[in-house]
Amino acid sequence: MTFLRTLFSCGNIVFATALLRLSLSFLAGGLIGLEREHSHQPAGLRTHMLVCVGATLIMLVSEFGFTDILSKEHVSLDPSRIAAQVVSGIGFLGACAVLKIGSSVKGLTTAASIWVTAAIGLAIGAGLIAPAAVTIAFMLVALILFERLERRFFPSQQIKTISLYFESSSIDAQEILGVTKHFGIRVQTINVIQEILKNRVQVDLLVTFPSSIDISKFYEDLRLLSNIYKIKMDEKF
Repeated sequence: MTFLRTLFSCGNIVFATALLRLSLSFLAGGLIGLEREHSHQPAGLRTHMLVCVGATLIMLVSEFGFTDILSKEHVSLDPSRIAAQVVSGIGFLGACAVLKIGSSVKGLTTAASIWVTAAIGLAIGAGLIAPAAVTIAFMLVALILFERLERRFFPSQQIKTISLYFESSSIDAQEILGVTKHFGIRVQTINVIQEILKNRVQVDLLVTFPSSIDISKFYEDLRLLSNIYKIKMDEKF
């Protein structure tokens, strides 16, 4: 029995309290992770659960793990330094969720959710349950409700490269731009490569696609361009 008491000793905090805080952080990370999982993000359910529980444990260690040392004479420690490292250290994990695609950056919301999840874990570990609950509520509103509003009023756009191949050295740039303008496609750059020996021209367009574009209809209109024999489209990385 003595061995078991020592094994489950939590310093100045009751084991049931520590278990409750860890369980709450487990659920909090799960709530946030479910939303990220539903959005098909690389950092989903398990990642957020582990981050939140880990941050809570670190906070418990920081707050109660050194009480026996601090009670000794001439010993001065700053327990908050351990918890402070979570704030900076979680940035490395968040950076893994960020990707640069063309001129746009994706994954920032997931990286921010990981950072806030760690903060929620710290708050739960410190016993600040009410502020943690409010933060979870605000976070879910931002991730779910505002994401829908964002899609409705600020539709996302895709950056792609379109390569057009012509069997003639003469091309009509206005004809090409007329097609892109008709579909609401914004042309950022135009690069023309001419093959003199084969009498062919390659036109590379870096464009921004609206989310509501009809790709098949756009392809049909491109095929009607004079002397075109090949169309290639890739996402810009």
